[in-house]
Amino acid sequence: MINFIKSLSSRSGRLALAEFAKAGARSISFKNEKDLVTDADRKIEDFIISEIHRKFPGHDIFGEETGKTEKGSEYCWVIDPIDGTTSFVHGQPFFSVSIALQKKGRTIAGAVNAPKLGEIFWAEKGKGAFCNGRRVHVSRRDKLISSVLCTGFACLRANLKDNNLPIFNKILPRLRGVRRYGSAAIDLSYVACGRLEGFWELNLKPYDIAAGVLILEEAGGEVCDLRGKKNYPEDGILATNGRITREFLKAIK
Repeated sequence: MINFIKSLSSRSGRLALAEFAKAGARSISFKNEKDLVTDADRKIEDFIISEIHRKFPGHDIFGEETGKTEKGSEYCWVIDPIDGTTSFVHGQPFFSVSIALQKKGRTIAGAVNAPKLGEIFWAEKGKGAFCNGRRVHVSRRDKLISSVLCTGFACLRANLKDNNLPIFNKILPRLRGVRRYGSAAIDLSYVACGRLEGFWELNLKPYDIAAGVLILEEAGGEVCDLRGKKNYPEDGILATNGRITREFLKAIK
């Protein structure tokens, strides 16, 4: 199964790069005044779904653009065709294709392809996490002050009253630094390979995180909501190397 996912991720990434090269020629519409969607999102998702249906016609699908297609299968594919659409539209490299396979609601395999960066991350349950064929692990830093974290502001794009700014203001002075890449799938993968110690965000959806969470956990990291429970992404998400989680949660209370 993982070989099919890696192949599909690679082919989808090449399609994303071809669409990225079109720049001003692509069609853009708006979910709201801040939240973009392009014809490339739809084209890539359609391609992924058609390939899945060709090989696994009975499987369920949950895609960002097409929603849920339920056939009663115990398997469900969770797809974000372009995670980081704003970066994609603005000619920046931090976008990815995220594909995950779940069985009975639990992710068992997934891949995150950042094609402009030349990296594919993948994992299979119980078999470790990899980037371009090399096994990856989370970092060993165990203090916030020596950590670099990443976040995002999907909550602000959605104009939510309860947003990330209070958390950001509390945590920033306690860190070595903060980064903002614009793709939750990349953020989770970067924690997995030790480039970041943690990532947090509000108002994400399952397709944003399904593959990335598995990759992180298989690399030795841990994931919880912003209360330290397991109700993510509904109550926010905190993904770390497993060594700074408690300090982070205490700091944002």
